[in-house]
Order: sequence, then structure tokens, then C-alpha cells
Amino acid sequence: MPVPLPTATTRWRCTLCGNLTRFDVTRSSRVVEYVHLDLAGEPSVEETEVLAETVESVRCRWCNAVDRIELVDRPGAAADGDDGNSSAESAAGGGSASG
Repeated sequence: MPVPLPTATTRWRCTLCGNLTRFDVTRSSRVVEYVHLDLAGEPSVEETEVLAETVESVRCRWCNAVDRIELVDRPGAAADGDDGNSSAESAAGGGSASG
């Protein structure tokens, strides 16, 4: 069963251990590549166009759970007008408040 890709407002989370950062992703892609060969015959891909892509499975790197990955909201993604600095400001101010 295909797994939905994260968006600008969502991310993956393992429902078993809570991991948000480390996953092994198995995907199938159909691409068109523009390959340039130098005079010695060494290829380099200069352009890639993805025609179709499907994420087949996502495995948690921490607990090896498969089919236990869900999409959750990214922090601050739902807030209108959030410029991305508010979380950095609160993180910077959090350590200085301790007495």
C-alpha cells in the first residue's frame, strides 16, 4: 500500500516509538534524465524530470516498524503569518529563563 508523502505542512511520525527524523524509504520512480557524456565517456546527469513516483514503504530507523508511519502536522505550519522565526526565538529564550 503506498504511503503518502509529507507536504509543506505535514511530516512522518512512527506511531510505535514516536520517531520524527529517521526513516528508510522504498520508492519507485519513473524519470527522464538528460545525460551528458564528456569526451572520455564519463556520464553526468544534468537534468532529471520525475514522471511518476510512488513511496512503497516507510520503515522507522529506530524501532524497525513498517506500516506504522503516519502523517502529522509540522509545528507552526498551521499558524497564519508564521515566518519560521518564532520557534527559534522561543528555543533561544528557553535556556536563559532558568535561575
